[in-house]
Amino acid sequence: MARNEVYKVGSFVSLPVPTGKKSGDPIRVGSLNGVLQTNEASLDIPSTPASPYVQAPSSNRPGFASVALEGAFKLPVSTTTTRAVGDPVYITSGGTLTTTDNSGANALFGHALEPKGATANQLITVRIAN
Repeated sequence: MARNEVYKVGSFVSLPVPTGKKSGDPIRVGSLNGVLQTNEASLDIPSTPASPYVQAPSSNRPGFASVALEGAFKLPVSTTTTRAVGDPVYITSGGTLTTTDNSGANALFGHALEPKGATANQLITVRIAN
């Protein structure tokens, strides 16, 4: 057994993410595409008088979150351009999904697994491409 193995399966890892990113957000870290599984720094559930439950501590340090690097997720696609099953979906530098590569400025994020109509921010299932 290799003693330098860090993850048995590298599909769900802790990565640095911009402040304020939330669970369910699409993200691009370097050349990796993913969807956050936890909020940045894992500050998901604060304790309040109405909800006295405190979230268990996380292994993510501030500025990091747990990220799924594979799978298919229901995500909003910002543009009004339609998509067919299998069509590419891109991510902007700000983390918004779009139907255009913007002359190469937007990186490929994944592929549509269901059709998208002409409605902006329509939720469709997108398979992550890495």
